[in-house]
Amino acid sequence: MRFITLMMFLVVSAVGIQPVYSDGEHSLYDFNVTSIEYKDMPLNQFKGKAVLLVNTASYCGYTPQYKGLQALWDEYRDKGLIVLGVPANDFGDQEPGSERNIKNFCKVNFKVDFPMTKKMVVDGKEGTAELYNWLAGVLGEDSRPQWNFHKYLIDTEGHPVAYFRSKVTPESSELKAAIDKVLQ
Repeated sequence: MRFITLMMFLVVSAVGIQPVYSDGEHSLYDFNVTSIEYKDMPLNQFKGKAVLLVNTASYCGYTPQYKGLQALWDEYRDKGLIVLGVPANDFGDQEPGSERNIKNFCKVNFKVDFPMTKKMVVDGKEGTAELYNWLAGVLGEDSRPQWNFHKYLIDTEGHPVAYFRSKVTPESSELKAAIDKVLQ
């Protein structure tokens, strides 16, 4: 077992991926990010809440999902769900603007008022945010975003429990059932 662990560490080190917290001792609450307004956003402020973490983009075929995400936020925020948007320019350069432009676009076009972070790299390539490497470490490499509007669901104890590809809309019964389950 130690040999396998050592070999995995060497392979991960060789390809330049940072080791992540996949030991079960860490949670979402161990991470700090920066808000879209460039303020510190320690994720421990969401203790006791479920979090739907979504990488977003303004110029994508899935961009209309902002409307559904806002509806989820409106429906579930008082029940304990945080919708957290994470702008990313990783897929097709579909989020080229500044944080100010992104925030304005979301407000004007979709009346978004759920929390958002500044842009992050989420695709697993060089520069990927530690938060996204941790999520892939816990849920598996297959859980990494493959396009914009990929969703991670994190339970009320800060542990990732599910992910949903871009085609799963905020209105889908699959996503809502998972949210309801973590909020029980």
